[in-house]
Amino acid sequence: MTVAQGVLLRLITMGLLLQNLFLLLILLLLGSCLPPATAFPKGCYPSEEEGLKTFRCSNAQLTEVPRDIPNDTNKLYLDFNQIPFVPRDAFRDLPLLLELDLSHNAIARIETGAFQGLAEHLHSLDLSSNRLVSVSKDAFSNLKAKVNLSNNPWLCDCRLQELIRAVELAADSSGGIVCDSSTQEEHVGKAFLQVIADTDFCNVYKKTTDIAMLVTMFGWFAMVISYLVYYVRQNQEDARRHLEYLKSLPSKQRRSEESSTISTVV
Repeated sequence: MTVAQGVLLRLITMGLLLQNLFLLLILLLLGSCLPPATAFPKGCYPSEEEGLKTFRCSNAQLTEVPRDIPNDTNKLYLDFNQIPFVPRDAFRDLPLLLELDLSHNAIARIETGAFQGLAEHLHSLDLSSNRLVSVSKDAFSNLKAKVNLSNNPWLCDCRLQELIRAVELAADSSGGIVCDSSTQEEHVGKAFLQVIADTDFCNVYKKTTDIAMLVTMFGWFAMVISYLVYYVRQNQEDARRHLEYLKSLPSKQRRSEESSTISTVV
């Protein structure tokens, strides 16, 4: 191999090395510009069903509503987990959400504003088979979705009655809203809609409150009357004793004391 050939070979080799380094540099630059891949919770994955973007976290052993859910999600499945409550603004970054499944969890509390931001688009909300006993109607404020509240240990009272009147129940779910406990024991084990057909819990509560206030006012009135009677009798007894004492005094002193006592009593 001549010297010229050796130099040419070295030049070609250096060119290939520079080319590879240049390609590697481009790849590194592109990698730094791309957004990082979202780390979904274990057991969660995105998919597409019937043209709708779906995010499934079914049976993923979740203990809270996950964050970083894709904000273009249309259907969200969080069923069969151990989520204990739904916090305020839990789904505020999901403006396109149409269906939300929270069934078969351990939800016992729903904060006011938990579904804030979903009022316009959400049309299906499943809260069946949880541990809901009592929930304020304000937690579902302005929500137009059809709600499934069946298979929860409900306390049948005025609060539940107000909630049922504030939401639209999902079809065939009303029979599953059963009184696990009640302000009236005879309602336990009965379907709530069957119970409120004959009982107005809120009206009963109002009557009970009114009676309690009336009893309290009567008690205070009786105490005041009793005190006045006692006060008058006590003064009369003191005046009688003083008059008897005056009778035992000399006549002149007695008359002046009597006039003083009578004016005091009057």
